Amino acid sequence: MTVTATKPYAGVPRDRAEGFGDKQLVYASWDQHLLFAAPFMMSVPPDMRFGDFVHGPLSTLIAADPDAASVDWEAVEWRLGNQPWQPDFARSLADNGVRHKMEIRFHTPGLNTLCAPR
Repeated sequence: MTVTATKPYAGVPRDRAEGFGDKQLVYASWDQHLLFAAPFMMSVPPDMRFGDFVHGPLSTLIAADPDAASVDWEAVEWRLGNQPWQPDFARSLADNGVRHKMEIRFHTPGLNTLCAPR
């Protein structure tokens, strides 16, 4: 839909990295798990270790899913954006290439809560 402004419009994006101080937004989605309608959005420090991110905020958010307790984090297939990716759990989000507003996707082979198997 086309919009015509009646006066000059100077929009200021409020979700730029500078607005989050020492944190950044990171999105995460669990492929084949439709209990969650959209990616999770978390505000976390870029220097947080990836292992702490997975076993902290990410695990807490997926806990409602019946498959959550069965996730083998060593067997997870990871994607950063839409690219295959192998994170290092001992390194930080930033060191793993995770930047502000990037999406981490993960697939858990054999666990498909509300979906037909792939």
